[in-house]
Amino acid sequence: AFEMAVKFGLAIDAEIGKESVFDRKNYFYPDLPKGYQISQFDKPIVGPGRVAITLDDGTIKTINVTRAHLEEDAGKSVHDAFDGMTGVDLNRAGTPLLEIVSEPELRSAKEAVAYLKVIHSIIRYLDISDGNMAQGSMRCDCNVSIRPQGSEVLGTRTEIKNVNSFRFVEKAINTEIHRQIEILEDGGRVIQETRLYDPDKDETRSMRSKEEANDYRYFPDPDLLPVMIDDSFIEACRNTLPELPEARQARYIKDYGITDYDAGVLVADRDVADYFAEVADTSGEGKLAANWVMGSVLAELNQTGSVITEFPVSAKQLADLISRIKDNTLNSKTAKTVFEALLAGEGEVNAIIEAKGLVQMTDTGAIEAIVDEVIRENPDQVANYRSAPSDKQGKMLGFFVGQVMKKSQGKANPQAVNQILHSKLGS
Repeated sequence: AFEMAVKFGLAIDAEIGKESVFDRKNYFYPDLPKGYQISQFDKPIVGPGRVAITLDDGTIKTINVTRAHLEEDAGKSVHDAFDGMTGVDLNRAGTPLLEIVSEPELRSAKEAVAYLKVIHSIIRYLDISDGNMAQGSMRCDCNVSIRPQGSEVLGTRTEIKNVNSFRFVEKAINTEIHRQIEILEDGGRVIQETRLYDPDKDETRSMRSKEEANDYRYFPDPDLLPVMIDDSFIEACRNTLPELPEARQARYIKDYGITDYDAGVLVADRDVADYFAEVADTSGEGKLAANWVMGSVLAELNQTGSVITEFPVSAKQLADLISRIKDNTLNSKTAKTVFEALLAGEGEVNAIIEAKGLVQMTDTGAIEAIVDEVIRENPDQVANYRSAPSDKQGKMLGFFVGQVMKKSQGKANPQAVNQILHSKLGS
């Protein structure tokens, strides 16, 4: 746990506490049977650090991290397993937990989600946790306060506990913002408290009053000695750091010639980044690999709720598919047919192409014959095309391309089809 905490601190360029002290945080709640939690108060293992998030307009904003401290996890209150009752699950109680605290610099729910995704990406790259929010491996406590526009004074905050998905974080924060606005506009005051977000009703509910630090009666744990960390331990941790998302993003832009946005999407998940790199390196086509991974692959993962490590199409198979596009064996339509067959486990790329007869038609003579047939069958559309202004002909050409592709069963080379149609219709 200490090694992982130090690695996280180094990853966010934070100060590492060389003297780390454990304290007892005293409070009564059903998920804490012994009445106190082992935590860190005055001397956390990770001090001030920073992370950079990308806003919707593409600008970079630095969010300062106050601290990250080690503590033991508490139990879990279960509100939906028993009718009219709440259960307590103590299976995770006592396991090590790294709590990361940020400065109050996030100005919207979207910024909070962007920040959380960066943190999630870092801990996945460091292999600190699998980051599975649905299973509680990573949870988010959202502190929300509002203030009049132009005011520098922060309003009274509420804390929404244990939100377990990026989508719910955004919804919970926006819901709480609207609740607080309504209270203040009606002349009331916001009470500092801990609240729970109910995604089914899209509302936050009060759980308990929010304590201040002195209410917890922190004091050094008498059973645990201070932990002293020396420079050699910190350097050993630094030497084991992997290539982090920010550095990998810069390398992908340089090595594969992809855009900053595409690289950011691809490196957000370490396993997706590894998958893309293997596809790009094997096929020699960075941009095409990025298009396929960000398009068809991620779409399939989102639809099925799966992860890339369980994806039925291996990186080598996708690279083979891209190679067949590159050598003009396949066009975009037939490539999608092959991809769907790969998803269904119908074999390797070349075998699927042969079995389905999907080799792209590149014989210009054969394509020209189909184009002539389409022109003969559609004299009215040809006349309309030739009489239309040039700025509208591009859209009208799509009709003829579609007819040619239909007659060729999607096998005709689209570039050749466009060139021949332009030549024939322009005469």
